[in-house]
Amino acid sequence: MAKSIAIIGDSESIKGFGAVGMDLFICDEPTTSPQLLKQLTENDYYAIIYMTEEIFTACAREREKFVERPTPAMIPLPGVRGNSGIGQRRLSSFVEQAVGSDILFKN
Repeated sequence: MAKSIAIIGDSESIKGFGAVGMDLFICDEPTTSPQLLKQLTENDYYAIIYMTEEIFTACAREREKFVERPTPAMIPLPGVRGNSGIGQRRLSSFVEQAVGSDILFKN
């Protein structure tokens, strides 16, 4: 079965992603996002779930349930409200785990 791609975030940040075929889930209130993420992950329909960084942070506890699973991949994206750098820090951490040193973002 083919899996789909979802994106969760405030309407201003995610509205353009519908044009490339992503399923949009507008969540203007981060406190409601963990419940939304739980609903999206119940049926294993999504292979990738993008989230604005604000939503990604708000869903930390719900995301922990999927750390050891290959899907869905949960990826933070900067929103229109700003970039917290969480995506860059995660990528740096993954690279450091893989090769033993942060070769991407070293100052």
